[in-house]
Amino acid sequence: MKKFTSLLIVAILGGVISLGTYKLFEPKQEDNNTSTLLTTANTNPDTSRVFQLPTSPVNHNNTALANLDIDFTKAANETVHAVVHVKNVSIGRAPRTISEYMMGMRAGKRLQGAGSGVIITPNGYIVTNNHVIKGANEIEVTLNNNLTYKAKLIGSDPQADIALIKIEAEELDYLPFGDSDQVKIGEWALAVGNPFNLTSTVTAGIISAKGRDLNDSDTQMQSFIQTDAAINPGNSGGALVNTRGELIGINTAITSQTGSYIGYGFAVPSNNAKKIVEDLLEYGDVQQAIIGITGGTINPEIAENKNISITQGVYINSVSDGAEAAGLQHGDLITAIDNVTIRKISDLTAYIRTKRPHDIVKIKYIRKGDVKQTDVKLTKYETYTLDFANIEVTNASKTYLAEFKADYGVRISKTLSRDFQIPKDQYIITAINNYKINSVTDVKNILEQTPEHKRITLTFQNRKGYQESYTFRH
Repeated sequence: MKKFTSLLIVAILGGVISLGTYKLFEPKQEDNNTSTLLTTANTNPDTSRVFQLPTSPVNHNNTALANLDIDFTKAANETVHAVVHVKNVSIGRAPRTISEYMMGMRAGKRLQGAGSGVIITPNGYIVTNNHVIKGANEIEVTLNNNLTYKAKLIGSDPQADIALIKIEAEELDYLPFGDSDQVKIGEWALAVGNPFNLTSTVTAGIISAKGRDLNDSDTQMQSFIQTDAAINPGNSGGALVNTRGELIGINTAITSQTGSYIGYGFAVPSNNAKKIVEDLLEYGDVQQAIIGITGGTINPEIAENKNISITQGVYINSVSDGAEAAGLQHGDLITAIDNVTIRKISDLTAYIRTKRPHDIVKIKYIRKGDVKQTDVKLTKYETYTLDFANIEVTNASKTYLAEFKADYGVRISKTLSRDFQIPKDQYIITAINNYKINSVTDVKNILEQTPEHKRITLTFQNRKGYQESYTFRH
């Protein structure tokens, strides 16, 4: 992750593994009234939902903050048995030369990293951070009672930094998901994990902020819960719970000049993690939905330049997909989705991240001073990574292509290497090996039919319509 201020460094909690596009956007949590696995209906009438994770009943009439004599012991006791120690084990190869042997290279297992995880079902499904298990040959899980299991990776979402693993065990203690949308700033919270390999550690603090994006300038979709409960390296993948013992977040990152806790910890909201896990269980991958806009948080500079009277919301720069079909336009100001107030881009990110393609959301927006509403059908965010060029591409709308005086091509969503930087929204790719491309599917088909080690030529076009080509080795 990039540096986002000269004083602020994101320190990933897994020990030695780094945090592993559209800056778009997520759930008013469904009514959670069960603590068992159920089959439920999706919001779409034509789609059935198969997996529903254990969820805690919600009763916000009697919050913990209403009771000044707060007792953390019940929540702590219920949580520590459901939080596990996760070890990332790699298999080292044997030395192939005398120099490698003399340098100390040895075959066998070695610990690549360690963190925490949260048991979310009694039959052994565990949620953790992607960076905790990234690159592992083996994953070892140790329960609070010191029993150790080999774990299998079910799937992961690197962008959200969430992974799902499973151990073969039954009747385990587990944590029900709480509703992170209902979490309030100032509410008490407990962080549970294994910092510095100190197992079953519980710390207390409050919810300091919600919808926190650690770097507004990057393409990562971030909307963290911020807490001042002490979180340190090794807490990655651990539980952030409320005083009722409900899982409200997965501890993921800290900001620090030293790499250790200085008062700022961040967790992926439970609603986001829950949706990712359900997608992995039902579909085998994450069903990422997009609304179809690019834009940013309204700030004083934008408000002054655009003569905008409101000071909170999301300014739309361009539209595509569902947003374009619903009539949203450049210059519109989004202020709410499904009656959820949108104050900044990370609010939009958080809400849409809990939705799925084909869901319909109600957008409240302002156009030239008039308040309007429209329904937007979300579409699936399709990307493809050109590994040889370190470029990620996505589909481009007709409106976006028109800005480049082009009838075809794909959008460059981000570059993945500093060695080959492409200015954002200044180029599209119109052809591969002289074959015109109209979509991500075209890109996949052409590259899959291209023999390995064959050179590949990408044709780029800028906003003035000029083209230039670069050749890469596949």
